[in-house]
Amino acid sequence: MNIPKTSYPRIVIIGGGFAGVALAKKLSKQEVQVVLLDRNNYHTFQPLLYQVSTGGLEPDSIAYPIRKILKDFPNFYFRLANVEEIDTNKNKVRTDIGHLKFDYLIVASGSKTNFFGNSEIEKHSMAMKTIPQSLNLRSLILENFEDALLTSDLNERNALMNFVIVGGGPTGVELAGALAEIKKGILPKDYPDLDTRMAQINLIQSGDVLLKGMSAKASEKAEVFLEKLGVIVWKNLRVTNYDGFTVTTNSDLTFKTQTLVWAAGVKGAIIRGLDGIEFTSKSKRVLVNEFNQVKGFDHIFAIGDIAEMVTLNYPNGFPMTAQPAIQQGDQLGDNLLRFIENKPMKPFVYKNKGTMATIGRNKAVVDLKKFKFQGIFAWYVWMFVHLFFLIGFRNRMVVFVNWVYNYVRFDREARLIIRPYKKRLKKN
Repeated sequence: MNIPKTSYPRIVIIGGGFAGVALAKKLSKQEVQVVLLDRNNYHTFQPLLYQVSTGGLEPDSIAYPIRKILKDFPNFYFRLANVEEIDTNKNKVRTDIGHLKFDYLIVASGSKTNFFGNSEIEKHSMAMKTIPQSLNLRSLILENFEDALLTSDLNERNALMNFVIVGGGPTGVELAGALAEIKKGILPKDYPDLDTRMAQINLIQSGDVLLKGMSAKASEKAEVFLEKLGVIVWKNLRVTNYDGFTVTTNSDLTFKTQTLVWAAGVKGAIIRGLDGIEFTSKSKRVLVNEFNQVKGFDHIFAIGDIAEMVTLNYPNGFPMTAQPAIQQGDQLGDNLLRFIENKPMKPFVYKNKGTMATIGRNKAVVDLKKFKFQGIFAWYVWMFVHLFFLIGFRNRMVVFVNWVYNYVRFDREARLIIRPYKKRLKKN
């Protein structure tokens, strides 16, 4: 990998997400050598992936080069690599570009879509965890309407214009709201010779509330907002299979659709070599102690989505969102320096700053520690917070200008099929 030898302790970070970047920035000017490994050369602002999928933003608006984030930091090295295995016996990581020894290892590999073992759903549905996946979904949505223009088969046309989103969390709710706004304001102008009123957006939630984990008022209001936009909300309904054309459920209800978006859960992105350590069976997250140390190791840590720290208030670990990841990365930077100097580390305490979700134009729900509100003011708060946490002045300006333009013109300029996506399955 051509990493220089050093007398400083070598800290290897796997993953350039919120947690990994926060940690690297914290260690940037310390007497340690930091090596960050990631399969992409950019950091992704995942909360806005759904806007890339629906043509609201281009991907470069929510991505930022990792090298630029950490430029001019002494003793920092980035390598574009796919980590294949962690050798805990030899303190070595093996990648597709070579191997590297470490003194301290921080696993911040994040999460990936959890299909709960259903290979058919995994094969035929669309996920939305990465920029390439979001671009695939954007292309498929637009291609479906192009194909709907060409067919005279009414059932096929309806299936092409029927969208099923599984999962009533923030991702599913925000995507459903965005698709509903496209149906209302954009499709009639783009496809005047197609009856776009037949398009359906179905949101399926296995539980009895949307936005589980938020307040009852937020859940209730989000459902009201979605229904006003024309989204069909199905609760207490579980999807059992999808063959690429038909969605089956745990009831007699089925859906004919060419597009199923799976937003029903995530799990830790486990790396080979960690399989033998203790992790949770359902969400595949590595169990860590109050200092983010992986159980059984003093020099291996895990932070962010991959880590599960069990506390009294969070018996299933902290939410797999940006804030816990950023806070863990930031504090681990201090704790690592303490550990290296043989000083006692400080236990991690999560400061819950609130949760929020947007359901389209002038509609959002926000739960803060002392205040809970919904509607247009919540929408402004949602926009301000997301702009604030975007990395880079250019990205903030581009996203802000796009949002203003979309709001004034009721338009989404990025509805482009740059890289066509074709489903591999063909109907018999």
